[in-house]
Amino acid sequence: FDGYTTLEESAKILAIVNEGEVSGAAAKGEKITVVLDRTPFYAEMGGQIGDHGVITGKNGAMAVSDVQKTKDGKYMHIGVVTEGELSVEDEVTASVDAAYRQAICRAHTSTHLLQKALRTVLGDHVEQAGSYTANDHIRFDFTHFAALTAEELAKVEDMVNDAILSGSPVITEEMSIDDAKKKGAMALFGEKYGQTVRVVQAGDSIELCGGTHLDNTAKAGSLKIIGEASVAAGVRRIEALTGDNVFAYYKKEEEELEAAAKAAKATPATLVEKIGHLMA
Repeated sequence: FDGYTTLEESAKILAIVNEGEVSGAAAKGEKITVVLDRTPFYAEMGGQIGDHGVITGKNGAMAVSDVQKTKDGKYMHIGVVTEGELSVEDEVTASVDAAYRQAICRAHTSTHLLQKALRTVLGDHVEQAGSYTANDHIRFDFTHFAALTAEELAKVEDMVNDAILSGSPVITEEMSIDDAKKKGAMALFGEKYGQTVRVVQAGDSIELCGGTHLDNTAKAGSLKIIGEASVAAGVRRIEALTGDNVFAYYKKEEEELEAAAKAAKATPATLVEKIGHLMA
């Protein structure tokens, strides 16, 4: 996997699986799984979804819609042949969808900032209990004994947005597990780590992480918390949006406000007053 440093590279097809059977080739319209000798595609791991993109050869191409990793470390590129034919031993170009990857990076870097904010506002007992980092939203589970108040949620959201707006560089380093602990890196409870680990520092957040990230917190744009609920005893879940998804959220809210005002024969500025009169 070379996807930390590049989104496109030359590769060779080592294997094709077609309809559950190992195959020498696949033609247009067939849903296949491809193994390459090297790849820039991130496979779904650690709560982060796999990349999208294309694999293109001189005789054909496929659209990659998911990437999974086997227990022995093979990257499985899953998708549909969109043109021509792909064969084992073909020399191809593997290209990650840059906009899709960047949206995921916004979410993942923001998740680190979110965990740091939660620990600052609620206390050091907060530990990650699971996460889902996608191009369109964040889901973050954490240990806590009570529902967050509106004030706590607002404080967490403000703290994350302050960290985003600070424009801090996101620094990624590989080091020994002992050096990472000395640096104060957060680790997932119960997770097994090798002797060499990847440490991601974003502002005041320092975590062990194998995912892909922004190079500067400002590129996250902003974060909007859209939900907080219980998912198990002592475990809470926050759902949030970042980047373009925040703008889309506010645009939808604005449209609904305009529609409500129009229905009440008012303007957004006078809607609350108008509803008060109607209720009276």
